[in-house]
Amino acid sequence: MIDWEKLRLFYQVAEAGSFTEAARRLHMSQPALSRQIGALEEQVGAKLFHRHARGLAMTHEGEQLRTATHDMAERLEAARVSIDTSRDRPSGEIRVTTTVSFGSTWLARQLVDFLDLYPDISVCLQLADTDADLARREADVAIRFHVPFQSELVQKPLFPIRHYLCASPDYLARHGTPASVADLARHRLIAYGAAAPEYLKSINWVLDLGPEERPFSAALTINNSHGVLQAVEAGAGIAALPSYLIRFSGKVRLVLPDLEGPVFRTFFTYPAELRRSLRVAALRDFLVARMTAANLDIDRAAFAG
Repeated sequence: MIDWEKLRLFYQVAEAGSFTEAARRLHMSQPALSRQIGALEEQVGAKLFHRHARGLAMTHEGEQLRTATHDMAERLEAARVSIDTSRDRPSGEIRVTTTVSFGSTWLARQLVDFLDLYPDISVCLQLADTDADLARREADVAIRFHVPFQSELVQKPLFPIRHYLCASPDYLARHGTPASVADLARHRLIAYGAAAPEYLKSINWVLDLGPEERPFSAALTINNSHGVLQAVEAGAGIAALPSYLIRFSGKVRLVLPDLEGPVFRTFFTYPAELRRSLRVAALRDFLVARMTAANLDIDRAAFAG
């Protein structure tokens, strides 16, 4: 492993063209600088400079190392400028993870306004129904539909998500509208299925509405809520869907509108070391302002079948 400090000194000598001038710029003695460069030459196993009366000339190996250190110096300077800039205004990339259905529908549409507000921030949206490990920096922040399992993470509560039963107008026209929970036994039901992660198990609550000794069964299971929505819109049956997907669709109607399923608490979550990140704070505050009843919940009367 090449010593970074020796590379920094080498770069200064290469730029200055002499040990004397480089030593002056570095505020160190010329013999001490010469010894450091000699040690670097031993590390790389090659001479880096030809010394002559008028100064220094770099060897072929020295030229190669100068090119590499020049690129490194430019990147470090760019990083320094970026860090200095981010102290004053939010900038840089932020990697956000959340569920496939929420991220691909409601959140993706909201990010248009976020990017307009913060043109110096880029967002990498990583969608999966399993949790990314924020402690291992698989993502920077997460929008979770459960209390975070890792206690060391910062947790900002967001607006809770409610679920309702719904179906397409075409399905209800062909099969009738259930008037009671018992009527659901005569209808095709769509569910997420047994593949749901542990924290999402209650998403199949429509099946638990049946008698305890004989729960309802699903005619179709799809391991993604957005996929369930597509099936409902196509008239495949009745399903429990989150309010934001019902709003997103605009094509489905509530079934038994007075019946409400489990409420999923939501959280904006990130590692403690990102507490002072301006871009994380910007996204957090944006979501707190946007994730409200007015933007996520539904008027039951307006969506009644």
